[in-house]
Amino acid sequence: MAEVLFYERPVPLNRTAHKDLRIKGLQNLKFAHNVHSVPLTCTEFPVTARDIPILFAGPDETNAGPMALLGLRQNENLFVDADGQWAQSVYIPAFVRRYPFVLAEKPPEVEGDDFTVFLDEAYEGFNNAEGERLFKEDGTETDVLKNAVTFLGEFQQHVARTKQFMEDLRKHDLLEPRNIRLERNGNVINLNGLYVISEEKLRKLDAATTHRFLTDGTLGWIYAHLLSLMNIDRVGQRLALREEAEGANATKN
Repeated sequence: MAEVLFYERPVPLNRTAHKDLRIKGLQNLKFAHNVHSVPLTCTEFPVTARDIPILFAGPDETNAGPMALLGLRQNENLFVDADGQWAQSVYIPAFVRRYPFVLAEKPPEVEGDDFTVFLDEAYEGFNNAEGERLFKEDGTETDVLKNAVTFLGEFQQHVARTKQFMEDLRKHDLLEPRNIRLERNGNVINLNGLYVISEEKLRKLDAATTHRFLTDGTLGWIYAHLLSLMNIDRVGQRLALREEAEGANATKN
């Protein structure tokens, strides 16, 4: 399976094995507590850009993809508190909201659709006694499951559009490396392997490409990304508050 952050025991959804399975709604987002970034689709850029930095990350430019920067230290999400509550009024990326379900590509040798629905059996909201059923007595999907699968399908469409968006950026050589260096209380934080869109190269695009980017939404996504970079300092401020709380707790103990 591709990226399955959060998912401890992902298994294919099965009408027989899961016929009595029920799901209780997410009470918290503790499962996302230890991720400092998550993949993002380009259609999410405008709403994400209000509070969260949007950067491109990967082993190299060819394999880089957009992500929401949620923290500055490894295994730390600064937008989720100790109780698993997401920061108030801050957008929650679809990559997080789809949990505990996920669409995964089937191996080439397996017949049927290209994707199949998986669920995380480790999710604490799954049980056979409480919550909403996934399947009706006759084995058909309930509205709860239908809505979840619809969301996964829409998310996958946005992933496909994001791949095209990234191909356009690479085709026109718009990405450039960007290292983030922050000094915190005498410690230096370096974030490497990141890319941003070059405003200089953007200004040099030919008229036809610029017009296409304007009409198909690409230009709006690009500027949302560029505006979001100002939020890097705000994430640093969140880290400062987290460090202050850690220091206070250490003093108490």
